Amino acid sequence: MLYRFSHKTGTYGVSIVEEKDNGEVLVQVEQVIKHPKQGDLHNPNAVDGVFFHERRALSHYEKRFTPRSKLRDFNVETLDYADSLQQAITDLEEQLQQQDTEHAKRSLENLNTLKKDYSVQYKKTFK
Repeated sequence: MLYRFSHKTGTYGVSIVEEKDNGEVLVQVEQVIKHPKQGDLHNPNAVDGVFFHERRALSHYEKRFTPRSKLRDFNVETLDYADSLQQAITDLEEQLQQQDTEHAKRSLENLNTLKKDYSVQYKKTFK
C-alpha cells in the first residue's frame, strides 16, 4: 500500500517498510509526485546573496524514518519511479517557464543539470 509523504519541498509515494513502537515508520520511496523546488529554502525566490541549492528528488528505494502522522492518503496514479520522476520534472518546468524571473531561470538550469544526472543514475533519458 502506498502513502503520500512530503519531505522538504518534494512529495513522494512511499511504502512502509518497518513500524517502530514509538509511532515512527520507516518508509521507502516508490515514486515522485512533486519534484523539490530549487534554490534557498530559507529565502524563497532569492538568487542574490544566497547559496542557490540544487535539490534532488529522493532516490528510488531511498528510506526515511518519519512519524506515521506525516503520511497521507495516496491519491494519484501509480507510476514507475522513472516515469513519475519525469512527470514531476515536467510539471515543475512548466510552472517555471511561465515565470519571467531570475529564480525561475536558475531553477531551470538546475533541473537541466539534474536531468543529466538522473539519466545516468536511472539509465533513462530525461527530457
